[in-house]
Amino acid sequence: MSQQQSPARKGSLLRTVKAVAWSFIGIRKNSDYQEDTAKLNIFHIIAVGLAGAMLFVLALVALVNWVVR
Repeated sequence: MSQQQSPARKGSLLRTVKAVAWSFIGIRKNSDYQEDTAKLNIFHIIAVGLAGAMLFVLALVALVNWVVR
């Protein structure tokens, strides 16, 4: 009984950050999306997405504190 293993997804950190950034903005070509789903690791996407969301919230809090002063 032989099992076929799916090849490991190899995607660079820069490519993952770019994919998440374009997704945050909402501008994404379908062909790029299809290519990213084939090459990027889902756990890396989740980690970069959470870090990006946290940075966004911290930037908003800092901006509000700066404006209120």
